[in-house]
Amino acid sequence: MCGRLTQYRGIHDFVEVLSMPDVWRNNVGEHALQRYNVAPTTPVAVLRMGEDGLRADLVRWGWRPHWATDRAAPINARVEKVAHGPFFRAIWPHRAITPIDGWYEWVDEGGPKKQPYYIRRRDGQPALCASIGQFTGNEHDGFVIITADAQGGLVDVHDRRPVVLEPELAREWIAAGMPSDHAEQMVLNLGEPAEAFEWYKVSTAVGNVRNQGPELIAPQ
Repeated sequence: MCGRLTQYRGIHDFVEVLSMPDVWRNNVGEHALQRYNVAPTTPVAVLRMGEDGLRADLVRWGWRPHWATDRAAPINARVEKVAHGPFFRAIWPHRAITPIDGWYEWVDEGGPKKQPYYIRRRDGQPALCASIGQFTGNEHDGFVIITADAQGGLVDVHDRRPVVLEPELAREWIAAGMPSDHAEQMVLNLGEPAEAFEWYKVSTAVGNVRNQGPELIAPQ
C-alpha cells in the first residue's frame, strides 16, 4: 500500500457504516472532511473505543517506538509480523479503524512517470481499515494501517493492500477485551477479498500533495 489515501466523507457517514451509535466524543468535526490526497505524517480521522464509547480523533499517520529513532516512522504494519514483532509490541493492543474512501497506488507502465491508480470498494461504501496506534493525547501519538499481501487482480497494481474489515468484524476489532490471538487471526484471515474492490487510472496530479479536490479520483 502506497502512502496516499482519501477521506472526503464526514465522520458520521463512516460511523453509519459501522452500524454503531454516534460517536460519544467527536474531535474531528461535523462537516465532510473533503480530503482527496492525504499524505503520511498528516492527521487522519480514526475511530476507536474510549472509556465511554466510540470516539473519533485526528491522529498522525505514522508511528515508531521511542527507541527507533534511526528510521522514519512507518505508516503501515505487515499483518504477518505485527502481532509478534518487537517494533509494534507496545501498540498492538490499541486497535482502531481508519475509515477511508479509497487509496492510491503507483504502477510503472513504461512511461516517463508511474501511473497512479485509485482503489475503492465496488459497492461505494467506505473501506474500514484495521489499524493500531498510540492514543495518549501527546506529541508521540500516531497510528499505522495493517496490510496484507494483495490478491487477484490487485497484485497488478501493488503487492500489498490494507486489511479491510466488514462492519461486523470492524466492530469486533475495536471492542474492548478481545483476546490478542483472536485479533491476529481476524486480520490474517478475514480481510475483504480483491473482488470487493475496483481500481482505475487517475491523473498524475495526485503525485503533488498540494493538489486536492474530487478531480483527483476521476477516471482517466
